[in-house]
Amino acid sequence: MTLKLYVDRMSQPSRALLIFCKLNGIDFEEVYINLSKRQHLSPEFKEVNPLKQVPAIMDGRFKLFESHAILRYLACAFPGVADHWYPADLYKRAKVDSVLDWHHSNLRRGAAVYVFSTVLAPAFGLPLNQQAAAEAEKVLLASLAKIESVWLQKKGRFLLGSGQPSIADLSLVCEIMQLQVVVLRMKIYPLEWTWRKSLFSHFVESFFLLSLGSG
Repeated sequence: MTLKLYVDRMSQPSRALLIFCKLNGIDFEEVYINLSKRQHLSPEFKEVNPLKQVPAIMDGRFKLFESHAILRYLACAFPGVADHWYPADLYKRAKVDSVLDWHHSNLRRGAAVYVFSTVLAPAFGLPLNQQAAAEAEKVLLASLAKIESVWLQKKGRFLLGSGQPSIADLSLVCEIMQLQVVVLRMKIYPLEWTWRKSLFSHFVESFFLLSLGSG
């Protein structure tokens, strides 16, 4: 049976799943869940994800939600996915997991709230919130500094000193690329900027296809 991805391309984690599948030749059916129209709150989608959030997947009868868990599953369940995405080596895998665990409470909290508060809120019938944006910007800038000082200090083009990207690289860069929809005067971190450019060039075709809305 076809793998189904329940996504909205305005969602950073949704894009990470779509790009991962495209890069690894994983066949899937994209099921569009329009967040601005509250489709994630529908009874039908609640049967897929009782938490009413995208992304979610169905692989046959198997249902799964939370983007990091889905990325781990896809990396392990489908043949032909290169080891660098989610290494079989226990120590390397644990390092990738440590970045993913950090992501949701830090970079995502800052970036997602900032973009929503400054740009996307009206699409959901809510006012812009400058106070929330200011607080989120502090979290975001602190998170970018951590990426620079902790995970990009080792030699290598990608996080943790790797020469190839992992699911952690993909998840984090999709978060940062969302900031292109707003004008944010961020400090420039040389290593973080180099990492971002390396990832963009690595994923450029998939980013381009998604920006066009291509399947």
